[in-house]
Amino acid sequence: MNPLYRNDRPGQHAPSPYAADVRAPDHPPLTGTLKADVAVIGAGFTGLWAALTLARAGRSVVVLDAHRVGFGASGRNGGQVHSGFNKSQRWLEEQLGEDRARALWDLSEAAKAQLRGICADAPETAYRPGVAHGEYHPLDMAELQLEAGHLARKYNHEVQVMGHTGFSDLVKTESYVGGSLDRTGGHLQPLAYALALGRMAEAAGAVIYGRTEVTDIIHGTRVTLRTPRGRVDAGHVIVAGNGYLPNLLPQVNRRVLPINSFIAATEPLPDRWQEVLAQDIAVSDSKFVVNYYRFDAEKRFLFGGRESYSIAFPRDIQTALVTRMERLFPQLKGVRIDHVWGGSLGITATRLPHVARVAPNILSGAGFSGHGVSLSGMAGRVMAEAVLGQDDGLASFEALNIPTFPGGTALRAPILTLAMTWYALRDRIGL
Repeated sequence: MNPLYRNDRPGQHAPSPYAADVRAPDHPPLTGTLKADVAVIGAGFTGLWAALTLARAGRSVVVLDAHRVGFGASGRNGGQVHSGFNKSQRWLEEQLGEDRARALWDLSEAAKAQLRGICADAPETAYRPGVAHGEYHPLDMAELQLEAGHLARKYNHEVQVMGHTGFSDLVKTESYVGGSLDRTGGHLQPLAYALALGRMAEAAGAVIYGRTEVTDIIHGTRVTLRTPRGRVDAGHVIVAGNGYLPNLLPQVNRRVLPINSFIAATEPLPDRWQEVLAQDIAVSDSKFVVNYYRFDAEKRFLFGGRESYSIAFPRDIQTALVTRMERLFPQLKGVRIDHVWGGSLGITATRLPHVARVAPNILSGAGFSGHGVSLSGMAGRVMAEAVLGQDDGLASFEALNIPTFPGGTALRAPILTLAMTWYALRDRIGL
């Protein structure tokens, strides 16, 4: 089944408070044939940052999305902005060496800075600083303390580490043995951020087409993209479909697997939110099937997790989410749920992004594995810079050398389902 349509209505954003809070433009579909310096597939954070960077550099840019700006993971995620990657800096140094690891850290820091810059010009994104991480096991705490010390010594990056008492004062649950707070991270309204990027890209000269699925990529000295009612002839193509990418590039799909994640939003709790969090921060934790949560600007509690590994969404999303939420925060038992929605994100075998030149004039960025709110935008920027002849950022991402999933596209989903079901069971029994 085409991942673009398996769980969603064509051209419609997910039924989230994000979509309820904004007025999203409906860009027309492409008809006929046109030429561009660069064509971008996907109007999410990655594609829009690529389009913005290229348009500001004077290139002619066309953005094609099968639905609309911010339709995919970019417009429906948990809105959490993290530092670094989904591996520790110590791990990256061991695998890649200190110079490559340092370059990746610098990219991740620049990613947060460029995001904050957009948010400063678009207050509707409601950016607030602070992201915490809760730990369930003393071994997790020991690892956290080692990494925090390493970041402070070598990267001048301060992460506040707290034991059980300090962390439970901040995140009001008894479930964690401790945790950390990083004030350089934060959280935002992700769909508003995507729409702001789209407006800025258009203002710089990029042209966006909605309801325009790319059905075929024809390789050559120039690349041709076929769509149902037209085609684009481009010197370069940037592919930014992530978990919603059909099998246009098999070499990408062998490395990036879509999985589903779900979020529930409560009624606004303006007088009760500090029963849950002492500060207006975002939180995630060390479960393999991760819990992630925060309050939005209207003080709705947004609680997310991953409980389904099938292609299609389950019929009942709410029950599993609310059960997990109330287990962590019994003080929220009985609170009304106003919105429930799901979406697909791309993960890789290493949980590190796959950003690469997959043909001489085709680049792809995907597989951000839950760390995409800032990193995906940086991926779009470095791919655009590579088109402009500046390859340093792309080389840093390509050093991650993302492997294919065992069994390729045919067996990647069944094998991952078995593995994730096992880890979900470990979560439930506390191993």
